[in-house]
Amino acid sequence: MGEVALSNGQSHSLNGYRKSCWYEEEIEDNLRWCFALNSILHTGASQYQDIALLDTKPFGKALVIDGKLQSAETDEFIYHECLVHPPVLHHPNPKNVFIMGGGEGSTARELLRHNTIDQVIMCDIDEEVVDFCKSYLVANGEAFCDPRLKVIINDARAELEAGEERYDVIVGDLADPIDGGPCYKLYTKSFYEFTVKPRLKEGGIFVTQAGPAGIFSHTEVFSSIYNTLRQVFKYVVAYSAHIPSYADIWGWVMASDFPLELNAEEIDLRMRQRIKGENRYLDGKTFSSASTLSKVVRNSLDNETHVYTEEAARFIHGHGKHT
Repeated sequence: MGEVALSNGQSHSLNGYRKSCWYEEEIEDNLRWCFALNSILHTGASQYQDIALLDTKPFGKALVIDGKLQSAETDEFIYHECLVHPPVLHHPNPKNVFIMGGGEGSTARELLRHNTIDQVIMCDIDEEVVDFCKSYLVANGEAFCDPRLKVIINDARAELEAGEERYDVIVGDLADPIDGGPCYKLYTKSFYEFTVKPRLKEGGIFVTQAGPAGIFSHTEVFSSIYNTLRQVFKYVVAYSAHIPSYADIWGWVMASDFPLELNAEEIDLRMRQRIKGENRYLDGKTFSSASTLSKVVRNSLDNETHVYTEEAARFIHGHGKHT
């Protein structure tokens, strides 16, 4: 669990020494990640999760949920560009998108840059997180005010199962699967097969964030999510990128029953035609690189046999509120 603690270490200043306040997150049993804080801007709790907004020295404002850093001001663009643009650009004419989770608003922001999109549904279970982010994350204020965005407070599974509408793209922007957290059931084969897939239009594409994808960390959940989606969809593409504030490489997986085969030049062309403004991170060559995984990760994904189910769930390190 992440925690804020006054460090015993001292940092030099012109006036001698001063103590710094540090945020600390336990990544593994024997590995912790710390960074210095300017201040704790806000803390709160919902019935589902503990929430904090920190002003950090290296990464600006950072949103922390259940002790896990979700998003930091200086590098969230890497995560959100990678989550949103590959599936939307691979679709020939995406009109409507359903976001599972995404209460922060950054996923909606990136989607709404696409001129083909008429409607974005953002479905987050936690109204406190959505209201919190509306109030404190000013970069997404314009997205929350866009008339194409509809915010629904509900469990994403319940919303998809109750509705009749089908979507061109469904985005899984959920919290990581942690023991006792609210989201791990939305990474299962049954959920993908019986809830997500029937809500995709013909030619539809699903994408999910898929946890750490580093040389050592990719076996926590990334390889399992990839293999699970292979059981449900005909075409599955895994890709990854380094996110400094996460202290690791992060993974995403997109899946469809239609080929996902754009080359770098085709991606760049669709970006110029469809996206308002310039991406900071992702272009065609970057995606080609991101989807070319290292030998060790590639071998793990090819040989993974675990299928994610509620009975055989895998979790990243950490514990949710209801463990």
